[in-house]
Amino acid sequence: MATGRTHRPATRSRGIPEATVARLPLYLRALTALSERSVPTVSSEELAAAAGVNSAKLRKDFSYLGSYGTRGVGYDVEYLVYQISRELGLTQDWPVVIVGIGNLGAALAGYGGFASRGFRVAALIDADPAMTGKPVAGIPVQHSDDLEKIIDEDGVSIGVIATPAGVAQQVCDRLVAAGVTSILNFAPTVLSVPDGVDVRKVDLSIELQILAFHEQRKAGEETNAEDASDAGADTSAVAPPAPRGAAGGTGRKGPDGDVPAVMPA
Repeated sequence: MATGRTHRPATRSRGIPEATVARLPLYLRALTALSERSVPTVSSEELAAAAGVNSAKLRKDFSYLGSYGTRGVGYDVEYLVYQISRELGLTQDWPVVIVGIGNLGAALAGYGGFASRGFRVAALIDADPAMTGKPVAGIPVQHSDDLEKIIDEDGVSIGVIATPAGVAQQVCDRLVAAGVTSILNFAPTVLSVPDGVDVRKVDLSIELQILAFHEQRKAGEETNAEDASDAGADTSAVAPPAPRGAAGGTGRKGPDGDVPAVMPA
């Protein structure tokens, strides 16, 4: 089986936009669920709803794959699973190393979704000597002194950093120097990498902060709506003031009587 070091996905060479690439895993997840239920075909509307996008965007994304579906029938689920898996490079073996086996690293090591999606955890690495040899999710932890050797022997091109922020850049530099060209970063810091190295950052605190923003905004909208409702109820019993110059008002007097509020042209 081909390894990640020798083969790269075809998406860039075929000019598929990054936004489309980011949505392909969403389509694949929805299609896999349909496949597991033995659903043979799916319409663009049904698949778009399952993936959380609009159907026009889905059809545009699939046009980059050369898949247009069949009018009146829809998309063949199994074929689309294959097409998207191939574009994402998931029809080959991708050995992955996880560096930093604390609570998060251990949880990632035990995640069962890696193997079914074309990823193999080749090694777990930690700087703590007390962790060396300790099995986590059935894989013995290896010391960080052997990082470069492990990457070379397993042909690793994808690294996962789950270390504290203070050492993440140092770990990143070692991964890149050893030949890793793609990094998934869980450390709460921004990594600096050379051209040709891809970094995807996962920061749970940032995601929570974004959710907090939306919660605050929704609370503010509810408060404003309540205030407006109360104001409407209060003003209904209050007569508006008479305009200046209106009958019974206090407008200025002219030679022919009250001066109108708006003078004629």
